[in-house]
Amino acid sequence: MGSKLYEGLKAGLEDIIAYKQGKITLRAYRYEVPEPPAAYSAKKIKKIREKNKYSQGMFARVINVSVRTIQSWESGQRVPSHAALRLLEIVDKGIYPTGLSKK
Repeated sequence: MGSKLYEGLKAGLEDIIAYKQGKITLRAYRYEVPEPPAAYSAKKIKKIREKNKYSQGMFARVINVSVRTIQSWESGQRVPSHAALRLLEIVDKGIYPTGLSKK
């Protein structure tokens, strides 16, 4: 593993030198990072769940948390983590399909 690391570092340094000498052009990538999700109040979390016609149990499965966690968010006893806020945002904005279908 040490020699792989060494070879990678050596190649990277050689690329830097070649770039500085004008021998190569380096590739650049631009990534757009979304803004952090907004905080969701207990009332708003319940509204998201009801809008999508989820029971607390089904909503817990969609968000991948326990039913108790959904209950504590909706009662205001706990607040969602940053990762959970992103998942709530995805459901709220309709990015995640509601799963409702007519059979």
